[in-house]
Amino acid sequence: MTKQTKVHVVNNILEARKKIEEINHQGYGKEKIYVLTHDKQRTGEITEHIEGNEIGLAEEGILNAVANLFRSTGSELRAKMRSMGVSSEQAEHLEEEMDKGKIVILAWKGTTYDESSFDENITFDPRDSYTPMT
Repeated sequence: MTKQTKVHVVNNILEARKKIEEINHQGYGKEKIYVLTHDKQRTGEITEHIEGNEIGLAEEGILNAVANLFRSTGSELRAKMRSMGVSSEQAEHLEEEMDKGKIVILAWKGTTYDESSFDENITFDPRDSYTPMT
């Protein structure tokens, strides 16, 4: 069982595949690994070719999923990350990385969060191309 959510930022699908293999070896099952990009079609294509998932209704909750129907792409991405425990500030910076074409990978511990809370124990891999602002 995974005890902590981990966030990784990679540059391309090859790096994503390697990172997901690494995450699997750390004990995260395929069902707990999620991929985000700024383009829904690209996200779908990536998840078809590697062992990752798209964040869906079960992870983000029904209210957030309905609200996402009316949000811009950036707002939707930030809301999806927030539902998995990423703080507002971190979600904003990660969304900026996705604007640059980067891929965000979340190894999720399985706890759903609402807009008023976040996971204080999320880790960001310092070897990745992104380091969170503190």
